[in-house]
Amino acid sequence: MTSNEEPKARAGIAARIRRAAVDTRPLAVPAYRRVLLGQGAALVGTMVTEVTVPVQIYAISHSSLYVGLAGLAGFVPIVVFGLYGGAVADVVDRRLLCLWSSLVTWAVTIALLVQTLLNARSEALLLVLVAVQGAGFATASSARGAIIPRIVPREMIAAANTLSYTTGNIGQILGPLVAGGLLVFPHGFAYAYGVDALLFTVSLYSTFRLPPIKPAGASVGTGIRAVFEGLRFIGGSPVLLMSFAVDIAAMVLAMPNALFPEAAATRFHGGIGLLYSSVAIGSLLAGVCSGWIAGVRRQGVALTVAAAGWAAAITLAGLTHVLWLAVVLLMFAGAADLVSAVYRQTILQTWAPDEMRGRMQGVFTVVVAGGPRLGDLRAGAMAAATTLGIAWSGSAMLCVVLVVVGGLAVRPFRRYDAQESRDPRERRAESIPTQPTQPTRPAR
Repeated sequence: MTSNEEPKARAGIAARIRRAAVDTRPLAVPAYRRVLLGQGAALVGTMVTEVTVPVQIYAISHSSLYVGLAGLAGFVPIVVFGLYGGAVADVVDRRLLCLWSSLVTWAVTIALLVQTLLNARSEALLLVLVAVQGAGFATASSARGAIIPRIVPREMIAAANTLSYTTGNIGQILGPLVAGGLLVFPHGFAYAYGVDALLFTVSLYSTFRLPPIKPAGASVGTGIRAVFEGLRFIGGSPVLLMSFAVDIAAMVLAMPNALFPEAAATRFHGGIGLLYSSVAIGSLLAGVCSGWIAGVRRQGVALTVAAAGWAAAITLAGLTHVLWLAVVLLMFAGAADLVSAVYRQTILQTWAPDEMRGRMQGVFTVVVAGGPRLGDLRAGAMAAATTLGIAWSGSAMLCVVLVVVGGLAVRPFRRYDAQESRDPRERRAESIPTQPTQPTRPAR
């Protein structure tokens, strides 16, 4: 190689690295930086509490039944308030809705801390607090997801979602580690809830600093009729319907989390922590190398490939009896899951008109939060009725087939082009400024 060719080669390598690295352009938008900071802080705290509450319930009751009831107590409000909160987000200032619902979640964290300091030792009280917390979380998630398309330019939405999911994966790794470190101390429950309360204060401040984000379209009301209008909109859109169907199939048929304790005890003889954290680690690594994601136009095909890749990696992980290989395969599954999640969220945010985005995010919250819980139920029931291998890999193989066949059979989804395929009503929302140069601080 000549002396003139060497600088060109180095420049070409550097350009490829930049294209592969995570796309950080959305961080130039002040409002998005605030959303990301608030989301990251809140998620770390939420994961701390999600680990602490089941441990405290079991310490009080010594019953796994009550631990399971905590999951049910959180699931029902997520379904109800995810759908209804999404309808509300379409007719009110989304910043205020996110702020008030986050205040509810923060108040529940304070209540968890107080009941611990008072040594209440009441399973019923904890279940009620979990239910209220689920309602606040679902409403805030519906509003926050509908905010992003209003504060970043359209071409940056995929990159913004990638950054959000990468931050979320960091929280899913750090939160359980922080909880595990705090719970070994004599007053560990109080320490854990206190850390969550402090982190949520950061999230509240970040949300408070956002500019007002008022409805762009005509008011549609906040009742049951508005919720059903959102569901009918999904039913009439093959693109959105398939994006949700692919996610439900992946979470229900190929979610092995409920099988990890049995696998660690009978197959791998240890490694429970690695099994639970491997998917999040894989997602985090994929996020660091995600610069190419925003450049893909055929997002329906990309979502299908990513979801099938998730299920295929889960299938292989369930077939191996070597712990390190299972962990590596689960990390590959996590990487595919990040790609799938980004495209699913991006399709939802860019295809639906602004006056529908809150309700779409409500359905999205229900699917994302409810799918894994149904997957745990499916996995546990199958393992009890058949074997660990069938419950893990057999169901995941079925998921691969269903995702590929469904993704290829639905022509609008298969041919979906991120730059050309769009709902005509979306053009109305684009007339709204997406990047205010100097957002004013809202009055107290």
